[in-house]
Amino acid sequence: MGQEIDEARFSRQDFTTFHQRLSEETALLATWFKQDRFDPGPPVAGFELEAWLVDARLRPAPVNAQFIERLGSPLVFPELATFNVEFNIEPLPLRGHILSRMADGLRQTWRQARRTAHEMQLELAMIGILPTVRDADLSPANLSAMNRYHALNAEILRLRGGRPLRLDIHGHDILRAEHGDVMLESATTSFQIHLQIPPQLAVRAYNASIIASAPLVAVSANSPYLFGHDLWAETRIPLFEQSVEVGGYEEDAHGPMRRVSFGSGYARATLQEVFTENLEHFPVLLPVLFDEPPERLAHLRLHNGTLWRWNRPLIGFSDGRPHLRIEQRVTPAGPSVADTVANAAFFYGLCQALSQRPEAPETRLPFATARDNFYAAARHGLDAHITWLDGNKQPAQSLLLKTLLPLAAQGLAALGIDRGDAEHYLGIIESRVKNACNGAAWQRAYVARFGPHMPGLLAAYLERQESGLPVHEWDI
Repeated sequence: MGQEIDEARFSRQDFTTFHQRLSEETALLATWFKQDRFDPGPPVAGFELEAWLVDARLRPAPVNAQFIERLGSPLVFPELATFNVEFNIEPLPLRGHILSRMADGLRQTWRQARRTAHEMQLELAMIGILPTVRDADLSPANLSAMNRYHALNAEILRLRGGRPLRLDIHGHDILRAEHGDVMLESATTSFQIHLQIPPQLAVRAYNASIIASAPLVAVSANSPYLFGHDLWAETRIPLFEQSVEVGGYEEDAHGPMRRVSFGSGYARATLQEVFTENLEHFPVLLPVLFDEPPERLAHLRLHNGTLWRWNRPLIGFSDGRPHLRIEQRVTPAGPSVADTVANAAFFYGLCQALSQRPEAPETRLPFATARDNFYAAARHGLDAHITWLDGNKQPAQSLLLKTLLPLAAQGLAALGIDRGDAEHYLGIIESRVKNACNGAAWQRAYVARFGPHMPGLLAAYLERQESGLPVHEWDI
């Protein structure tokens, strides 16, 4: 979905032709898996970080086109809404000093972007859900001027038969609302972690990423407030799932046929299973016809980009050769650059350790349990209870400190990550857990002391974000 498209309106024949090409490319991909055509190189890391543009009143500032043009960075792109932007990093080998390099690269781009924002009397916010966003801000008038976003909105509403999207989120408070378009999605800003893996490790790494989702969202939760309501620790999860629901699928909120979901199960033989499921179970949303050879998989990749599993396999190309990537999507943006890189370090280390265990963890943790863990962690954050291998249920904090952080350290060492870098960034996670202070906990503690004044909360958050300190060191 990162690519622009030429058309925003489609004919019935467009859908028919697209589906034919999608079928051909899915069959071709299956052949590639059988022939082991994918890049066998060592792991490569990358990320996408979404952020908010905020005006002097601490409200969303719908000016991303002007901001991006003035910034002039090849690493910053528009997002769905005109008040969101996306930061990227060049992919890097997952070894050595990659963590400090990621931090330095992001910090440099972020500082440059903040200078540009200040020149425009704006501020940048790295946070899962902006506390001051209002339902009125999430309107089609603030849809970015790119065909792909307008087409996405039109097709989702078409599949819903024009019925409004319904929010129904039960947390500390209850929020029920209706919305007439997909702009609710733009209230969810993420830190999406990419991991390119060799094909022989793909199934184990994908399943490990699924298992890691619950502890990762527990430590990183940063989205407790929406429209002034205190909901889940990571409200971004139910909000995104409900914001692009097209209807016509299973009624179970965790069912496998929803476009945003935890998925339908672990991979068994190859990641081809996911792309076959894409073809067989999900209607085409954007039937853009590309004048490219089937070997570029243009239609398959676009269709995959309209399905938002929290762990999503991707196909890319390096020097013309296809490669496999896992996109871990559960982590929110923020609170700081240090926290962001610490979240990535924890994920990379834990995923590596789990995927290298002699006995595959997915044989000892049913998929349904991994899914239940994920939603419990999104709802309760570090207060969640997580069921680990062989049915061992325990508080998230003790599981993280006794089991998962040591595993992540082992994984980073196995990857050849610089020891000082690993200790520094996993140390941030450890301190965050020991202090029970992720972004969501800090926001709630601030509101408990000063009251539910969302502009005041955001002002305090931005002041501390600017310090560069990790969130467990923020005062109230």
